[in-house]
Amino acid sequence: MAFKYKFQMYKHLQANIANIYADARQAAEELEIPREIRGKFGLTGGISGCPAPLREDIMQAGEEAGKAVIPLSVMVDQIRELVKDTYGDEYDAVPTSTCEAGLWVTFDSLFTPPNLGRGDNYRARYIAPLEKHFHHQGGYGRPFPGRYKDIIADRGTTPGELGFYGKRQNNLDTLIVQLAGAKYDVHGIKYHPVPLLTTVNPDETYAEMKKQAQIHASMLTGITSLGYETPGYGYGVKDADGTPVLQKLYAKLAKEFGIPYVIDNAWGVPGIGHDIRKSGADVVIYSMDKASGAATSGLIIGREDIMVPLRRAMGMHGDRWGTGSSYGKAAYVTFDPGKEALATQIQALKVLRDRPEVYTQSVDDLFAVVTEEFSQIHPKLKAGILINKSYNSRAVEVNYEGTWANGEMGLPIFSIEDMYSGTNLLQTGMAQMGVIPTVAYDGNIYISPDLATTDSKGNLLKDVMRYGVKAQVRLMEIIARYAGII
Repeated sequence: MAFKYKFQMYKHLQANIANIYADARQAAEELEIPREIRGKFGLTGGISGCPAPLREDIMQAGEEAGKAVIPLSVMVDQIRELVKDTYGDEYDAVPTSTCEAGLWVTFDSLFTPPNLGRGDNYRARYIAPLEKHFHHQGGYGRPFPGRYKDIIADRGTTPGELGFYGKRQNNLDTLIVQLAGAKYDVHGIKYHPVPLLTTVNPDETYAEMKKQAQIHASMLTGITSLGYETPGYGYGVKDADGTPVLQKLYAKLAKEFGIPYVIDNAWGVPGIGHDIRKSGADVVIYSMDKASGAATSGLIIGREDIMVPLRRAMGMHGDRWGTGSSYGKAAYVTFDPGKEALATQIQALKVLRDRPEVYTQSVDDLFAVVTEEFSQIHPKLKAGILINKSYNSRAVEVNYEGTWANGEMGLPIFSIEDMYSGTNLLQTGMAQMGVIPTVAYDGNIYISPDLATTDSKGNLLKDVMRYGVKAQVRLMEIIARYAGII
């Protein structure tokens, strides 16, 4: 079976979805995945729609706080102290209900024009590199230039004005800039451009970003990017300290133009992951329920001077009569994280400060499982696969862009539009095998622990995790056969 054009391959896959699902179910039987765990474990605890079970100590902290009388401003100050223990006194923090809430309050506080004052308002514009997960960090302004006006397309469960488009803020534009060296080929059953980022050139990207910043300087109010550190996300080139060079260059650009650099590090962990001191970013935003294992909540960490307006917007920066901190009403009281979430954040940050191995050991063990199982994949696929470990995301990245090398068709790449339309076979096929899938689009698969693959203390259940990884490998081979690759 051979296809002249890649769209023909994806059309063939669509026509054979039922057959692929049948083969996937049969493979689950051959792998002897126990029926009692099917549908009850998965390849990541980092997806908001299916949060991981809380670790024993995290659960206990939430329960104890729920029974205690504690002023919430006291708990917020505890979080501030823990952040300062890690990064130094020049940094501050503010918790939110979710990471997306953290993005919203940060962008509105730092990027948008003022709402008050006579006369028409000016338009503001922030730079968002065209990278993965763009609908999060890049979705808060109207896309510019016009070719990107429908870049978010069908994403979200409610498309249109009440979907991702509804996040666009007051008089704010998103200046979309492609990364130098990246590829934006069209792939997927839901055929859309996908960012393929393993070949990103940091220096050339900086030069292009600076050129665009100079063109739009009169409206420029900020720059944002992801905080990940793996090749599949475009951050494979690092300095001697292990900091992605591209993130340092974004920070350099921000300083040259006097604007804040905000990092969306939703799938990241404070302390053991991205180091704001080394990257030079102004603000980093975390989803504390993903890799950190707290209850659903977000955390904003940044330079003290930058954090003042964010803390004021959350009602946490002091009362009118002169207190140093508060927990009151303000513009974004709707993003209040609540007592139990604060308690679990405190516990997670304490463990990250005092016993980081609780978080890192499971990643080391997972990396061993993933590398061992992927060593068994079909040789033609294996040659194009890169596997990298990330403490920042507590994940193992499996990137297969390389299967498309030398002008040959490789393992099918599914777009994020496929994920939202239910045609990402690397995800929906896993569900047929009784495994809750992980993020697996744009030629990049992120595997992480915790979704019933760790015990109550955070130790990896290697046998359970292995079932999931074996299933992912087998599914990739099934899809490759229907694509005529093997």
